[in-house]
Amino acid sequence: MGKESVTFLQVDEESAGQRIDNFLLKTFKGVPKSHIYRILRSGEVRVNKGRVGAERRLVPGDVIRVPPLRVPEPRSDRLTPAREFAVVYEDEALLVVDKPAGVAVHGGSGVDFGVIEQLRRARPQAKFLELAHRLDRETSGLLVIGKKRSALTKLHDLFREGGIEKRYLALVKGHWRDKLRNVRLPLHKYLTPEGERRVRVDESGKPAHSVVRLVDRFQTAWGEFSLLEVELKSGRTHQIRVHLAHLGFPILGDEKYGDFALNKTLQKAGLKRMFLHAASLRLPHPVSGERLVLASPLPAELENFMKRIGGCGSALN
Repeated sequence: MGKESVTFLQVDEESAGQRIDNFLLKTFKGVPKSHIYRILRSGEVRVNKGRVGAERRLVPGDVIRVPPLRVPEPRSDRLTPAREFAVVYEDEALLVVDKPAGVAVHGGSGVDFGVIEQLRRARPQAKFLELAHRLDRETSGLLVIGKKRSALTKLHDLFREGGIEKRYLALVKGHWRDKLRNVRLPLHKYLTPEGERRVRVDESGKPAHSVVRLVDRFQTAWGEFSLLEVELKSGRTHQIRVHLAHLGFPILGDEKYGDFALNKTLQKAGLKRMFLHAASLRLPHPVSGERLVLASPLPAELENFMKRIGGCGSALN
């Protein structure tokens, strides 16, 4: 473990604009999130000698006093393989890549490394690379990464305030009837007895809004399936997966909320992953304000499965 001593940090231009809780979580990687919030609540963290709340946004020149923390020794990044991902859009402010299924966006929770660590390893000259949002490990598609602190802060604001239109494609079990349906169901995060993170619809949860559009329906040898386009109006953990499963339309291949018996059958038929893909993004450029329209086609494994069910069944329009 690392040394325990009081730390003084001065905020530079690159770190300005972010909340102090996020700054500390990034600076002291490996320290539990609960501990960071405890020292903030207790007033042990000082900015310019004064107590601050977790929401305090940093400005250049701020001096932060952090009490002694036990920080794990950093693991060697030699264990992280360098990897580039298919680039959908890139300029000096942001990078949008096409994330494959089965790759976490970042390390943690039993995963040594993810997209962001592999990108940093592949681009040692890059001064700044940070995730602007998250995708589940099992989900493929468009992932936005900030290349400047100012751009990242703006992207975070856009995601939080609904300024980015995010649409996904999901193939689900069942006969979805509505051409357009607004799903507003609150979501609550909890841990299973085994310590795994899960989400359920619960009145005590946070508001969540999904807009579901019917794309196509198929009658197959394994039952009826519906291809849906889901637009996220909020960005809760597992939102699409839980909303659809709660309504009785689990996503095919979903190992947390899906139809497990059907998933096993479909694995033998060639669907070896969850059928959820982040297909499109519309957003103003975080620096210029120019309208960006970005798209990712279905990955080959999902496209091939669609061809198979189209060939073995019939479309129900």
